[in-house]
Amino acid sequence: MYDIIVIGGGPAGLTAAIYGRRAGKSVLIFEKDGFGGQMTHSPKIENYPGYNEISGLELSDKMFEQALALGAEIEIDEVLSVTPGDVKKVKTAGAEYEAKAVIIAAGVKHRTLGVPGEEEFIGNGISFCAVCDGAFYADKHVAVIGGGNSAMQEAIMLSERCSHVTILQDMPYLTGEKTLADIIAGKSNVSVKYNCKIISFSGDTEFKGVAVLCDNMEEFIDCDGCFIAIGLIPNNDAVKDTIELDKYGYIVSDEACTTKESGIYAAGDCRTKKIRQITTATADGASAALAACRYIDGR
Repeated sequence: MYDIIVIGGGPAGLTAAIYGRRAGKSVLIFEKDGFGGQMTHSPKIENYPGYNEISGLELSDKMFEQALALGAEIEIDEVLSVTPGDVKKVKTAGAEYEAKAVIIAAGVKHRTLGVPGEEEFIGNGISFCAVCDGAFYADKHVAVIGGGNSAMQEAIMLSERCSHVTILQDMPYLTGEKTLADIIAGKSNVSVKYNCKIISFSGDTEFKGVAVLCDNMEEFIDCDGCFIAIGLIPNNDAVKDTIELDKYGYIVSDEACTTKESGIYAAGDCRTKKIRQITTATADGASAALAACRYIDGR
C-alpha cells in the first residue's frame, strides 16, 4: 500500500513525486518508456525559469535525481488499468498495486507521419512546438505540416521570427478557424501548399528539407526546419473506462487537478487545459500532489 502512486515520469509526474515525498508520503512512480516525457526531445530549452539554457535531457535528469534523492520509488512498467475506490488498485503488466491516492500524469504523444527520416531528425530539425523551438529558426525558412488550428497558430507564431514559413496541408483547404486562415492570408512571408503528401525528410548531419507530393507532382522543400502539427494523442488508454475523458481523450479535471473520482488526480498534458508547457506541467504536478496529500490527511 502506497500513499500516492504517480503514473508517468514527465515533469508533471516527477514534480508530483517531489511534493508528495516532501509532505512525508510514500510515493511510487510508474513510467513505461523513459523519464522526462516530451521535453527530452528538445535539445535546448530557453523558457524554463532558472536556466538561460538547458537541454531537455539534462532538465529531466535533474528532476529525476531530485525525486529519487527524496525517496520516491521507481518502477519501469506499463499501467494497464486504475480501479477507483477507497483503496485504488493500479494494475500493470507485471503486478497489481494499491494506493490511497493516484495521480495520472501520463502525458501525450505527438501524432507523427511515419515517413522515412522522421525519427532520425526529431529534435534535430523536426520539432512539434514553436513556443519551445521557434527561436532557433530566426531569419530562417521553416515548414509547418498540418492545416488545422494548431498548425496555423504555429505558422503565425513562426512568421514573427522566420524569414519564410511554408505550410504543407494534405487537403485542398485549411481546416482551422477562418480567423486564423485570414491572418495567414495576410502574411507576406507565409505560403501554403495544398494537397501535399509528405514523402520523406532528408539531410546528412543537418536537416535539409522535406520531399512532398503536391497535386501528384513530386518536389523538394528546401528548409532549415520543420514543425509537425497534426495533433496530439493523450496517453490515457489505461483509464479510459474508469475516468471521465473529453471527446479528444483528455482527462476532465479542474484547475486543482481533481477528477470526478475521489482521490484520483490528473496532471500535465494528459488533462484538459489550454496551455501545455513544461512550466504548466510542473505547476499541475504540485497542485495534484498537494490535493492528494490533503485528501489522504482527511481520510
